[in-house]
Amino acid sequence: MADAIIRGLHGCSREESYVPPEDPAVREKLEWFQDQKLAIMMHFGIYSQLGICESWPLSDGDASWSREGIDWEKDPEIFRRQYTGLNRSFNPVRLEPEKWADIAARNGFRYLIFTTKHHDGFCLFDTEWTDYKSTAPDCPFHTHRHADIVRDVFDAFRARGLGIAAYFSKPDWHCPWYWAEGMEKPVACDRNPTYEPAEHPELWEKFVRFTHGQLGELVEKYGPLDILWLDGGQVGPGNGQDIRLSEFMRRARKLRPGLIVSDRTIGGENENYITPEQSVPDHPIRVPWESCVSLGDSFSYRFEPSWKSPRRVVHLLIDVVCRGGNLALNIAPQPDGRLPEDGVRILDELGAWLRENGEAIYGTRLAEPNEANEVAFTLKGETVYALIRLPEGEVLPGEYLIPWPHPVSRLTLLSGGQKLSFRRTEAGLLVQLPSSLAGTAPYAPAIRMEP
Repeated sequence: MADAIIRGLHGCSREESYVPPEDPAVREKLEWFQDQKLAIMMHFGIYSQLGICESWPLSDGDASWSREGIDWEKDPEIFRRQYTGLNRSFNPVRLEPEKWADIAARNGFRYLIFTTKHHDGFCLFDTEWTDYKSTAPDCPFHTHRHADIVRDVFDAFRARGLGIAAYFSKPDWHCPWYWAEGMEKPVACDRNPTYEPAEHPELWEKFVRFTHGQLGELVEKYGPLDILWLDGGQVGPGNGQDIRLSEFMRRARKLRPGLIVSDRTIGGENENYITPEQSVPDHPIRVPWESCVSLGDSFSYRFEPSWKSPRRVVHLLIDVVCRGGNLALNIAPQPDGRLPEDGVRILDELGAWLRENGEAIYGTRLAEPNEANEVAFTLKGETVYALIRLPEGEVLPGEYLIPWPHPVSRLTLLSGGQKLSFRRTEAGLLVQLPSSLAGTAPYAPAIRMEP
């Protein structure tokens, strides 16, 4: 498995292991995907109530890093009962999917990635396969008009023209057929099943049917979906945990032709795009990819988050796009269901920048070269865009060197549409910046360069 992962990039399979899909509808859908560039990602669940790491504290094998700062009961069995019992207090009564969707749409996001179920097994949709869900009688939220959270969130985002990606955890630590009692390993020993599937095929088959059943519900009852975003890379054939995903996808695509699936870190025909996590490659990747990065310091809600600055977020988007990928920017809802105001203000800053400069982002592909020093380049048809990632604390000079080696005939500042004078030098294009821009510190001015 280690050889299949790009060094230094968690959650990212190697470009060389990518298998292009044979289905022409999937290939066409991937072109749509690569045009979108910006997703809003949301991790939401019972863990949100306490401002803790999502799900991972349940696994004793991950306790050393996931339980930091948590003053839990030390007895692991009592601890797990306390954690799993969070369904009985989950009650985000200020959840307003329409407001979430409005925030995303006005700020230039093109698709949503939303947690239908994380590793702890608590479902935010009305599944028939478990009672561990937001619509169950023992969850106080079940009487709320948005109790079927996934349905109402998906509907709200679709109504505003955004694509839909269903995040789904393949491992389910609440399912009695994954962490099964009385097996070779104790429950919660680590993130894997408590048994070897090859030695207990009848138990594993129940889990496979359970997984296919829940995925089928999402595809059939909560669609149309654009993407299945599958997390939990230990669940895969190479680790002896084959859920027969190809079998499921053949059925799913009969109902939803072109449905994209990203079976993270597994490689092969069901990883239609690769997914660096909390990191960005330092070089171009020439297969479809998407970096998922949190706006704060974690994917789940924290009560005292450390937010990325608007400038850093704009530059993050440019870094990803100029290297050929999409950015999935995660903002976690608060326990009451609202999005944190400080985070929304940063999204509004990103949206304002995109309204002026989005032409250099959406629908673009890799340019050659794709970046030089602080200037990033993107390509759309024959038009190239130069984006200046101005560092914090610096201002623009009156003249600026764009190290672009190819011929251009006209330069236009995207913000305001002003034509720019320039002259060719051995080092590139020496551009005369307007007086309104020189001496200022914008996040990242973008220039259209026409051949």
